[in-house]
Amino acid sequence: MSNSTLHIIKIGGNIIDDSDQLAIFLEKFAAIPGKKILVHGGGKIATRLASDLGLEAKMVDGRRITDEKMLNVVTMVYAGLTSKNIVATLQKYGCDALGLSGADANVIKAIKRPVKDIDYGFAGDILADSVNTLSIKKFLDAGFTPVFSAITHNGNGQLLNTNADTIASSLALALSELYETSLIYCFEKNGVLSDISNEDSVIESINFESFKKLKSQGVISEGMIPKLDNAFNAISKGVKNVYIGHALNLHLFQQGKFGTCLAIK
Repeated sequence: MSNSTLHIIKIGGNIIDDSDQLAIFLEKFAAIPGKKILVHGGGKIATRLASDLGLEAKMVDGRRITDEKMLNVVTMVYAGLTSKNIVATLQKYGCDALGLSGADANVIKAIKRPVKDIDYGFAGDILADSVNTLSIKKFLDAGFTPVFSAITHNGNGQLLNTNADTIASSLALALSELYETSLIYCFEKNGVLSDISNEDSVIESINFESFKKLKSQGVISEGMIPKLDNAFNAISKGVKNVYIGHALNLHLFQQGKFGTCLAIK
């Protein structure tokens, strides 16, 4: 493994929908030294645009049902509008960003999620060992900061909507073979909360057993579930650190004061 460190930071939630807060976050992201990657979701923009087009957005356990028409919408928003706005803002702050989907440089391949209890449509599940780490390393070594949208491909011309938390986790797992990798999930909460209505109830450290207990009690629910599922998978397989916290507190990360830290035990 290289001695070089790599920070993989995922931004999502309501921060994506607030241009002022997003700009503050991106300035903090740009200021992080060394190699880094940004992964972003699409926020509520895709849902609003779908509604304008007469399409109903359907979510199950924090994951979007993506039929063919919805796939067109999320591709336009995630890999187009949101991606380019983020990249343009990072350039403003002196960060030489490169907006990518999983199809670009064949960096992330996925398969259409098999239909079991729920048909998620054109939702993509990332294939094991399908992250093209050598291509990503070339971007990083050239001084670029990759910015990944939540769109992947299957290698046969089909785009797929893929959970951005999963993309961040998969990138962290693959790249931990080359770098000392930290994974940081940023959104509009101060961390994992024991009381969703109290921003001061941050659980500073959480392990997998306590996560399962809090999930069964309903303390942790909806979109936080796939986020933590992915985070625990990452830390159990070689990612050095995983943190979850408020996007506007990102500058506190290197001071060890950021949100919730995940522990294996």
